[in-house]
Amino acid sequence: MYVITNRNLKPNGKGLDVFGSKPNLEGPNELRLLRVTRSEKSYKVELIDDRLSKSQVQELKVKHRLDVDPSGTWYASLRVACELMDRARKEKKHLLIYVHGYNNDLADILGTAEKLEKLYNVIVVPFTWPANGGGAISGTTAYLSDKQDARVSADALNQLIAKAQAYHELLTSAGNQKLWQQASKKYPDNPEQAYAYYAELQDKQCKVSINLMCHSMGNYLLKYALKPASSAVRGLVFDNISLVAADANNLEHEQWVECLQVRHRVYIVINEKDHALQWSRRKPGQEQLARLGHYLKNLYASNAFYLDVTDSPWVKNQHTYFVGSAVQKNASLKSMFQALFEGASAEAQMGYQPDLNTYRLAD
Repeated sequence: MYVITNRNLKPNGKGLDVFGSKPNLEGPNELRLLRVTRSEKSYKVELIDDRLSKSQVQELKVKHRLDVDPSGTWYASLRVACELMDRARKEKKHLLIYVHGYNNDLADILGTAEKLEKLYNVIVVPFTWPANGGGAISGTTAYLSDKQDARVSADALNQLIAKAQAYHELLTSAGNQKLWQQASKKYPDNPEQAYAYYAELQDKQCKVSINLMCHSMGNYLLKYALKPASSAVRGLVFDNISLVAADANNLEHEQWVECLQVRHRVYIVINEKDHALQWSRRKPGQEQLARLGHYLKNLYASNAFYLDVTDSPWVKNQHTYFVGSAVQKNASLKSMFQALFEGASAEAQMGYQPDLNTYRLAD
């Protein structure tokens, strides 16, 4: 599994101890790419930061029909992007970027990512920010410490998404050009039919979707990443964006949610009984406001589909109900998340509640 982080790294650390609990010492915007391999109960961590040679870039250019200059400066992230897309196509899987929440250590993050891959047959790329709960401190102080780390990690998330967009365009541009030539040849005198046929060919050609799932305080991070008008998060990058158990204010959430562009759907998943969000609402100041992930009022974002899983079997008061007993015992819940994580539609199989503007998972 590949992991992207803006945490500081400890070169002398063993296994997951390589990952520090504070932002990168060169600045919180600095990203690192690592390969993490599980071996029984331990992990092997390898930093991927090498510059590609001219011959390596040339090989990738030929194999993947990339429009790149091999004499330019390219890094291993290009090779990893090619590898992930190639694997997704061969294994007929979708790609899911996962942004975790508050007070998560690397074992928790990787464990969740591994469960996501197993449950939904997707390829997960976690983005881990320094959400260590304040280290030795606890309670309200730890929570506020992580909120600060989330805010300073916003530009790092923007950089990650900008890279994802650039590499996706690079990997699909050659194929798209070929398809457009095919469509233009079939309908040389009718641009409208040519575009329609081109879209049809694209749909048949590329079955790999790229999706984003933010959990808990990861949504607060996303909110701050959207603040710059030129942020990459505002671009058309993902098929589906899923805001699950969002630990961000419900109040005026439409102002930032409506900045999100997607090829298919923006989903906001709500459990009114979420114990973790009920706890975070007890914090002082702004943290007293209702959280987006557990409040069934003021759901006004025009581009969002609100999915209410409250009282669905086995969800109870869980906060991470996309893995664990809830989805293992509730087939409808699992099917819903399957659609979210593979760029498909989930709301068609759910009942609509017009008074709340939500789609409700059946009891």
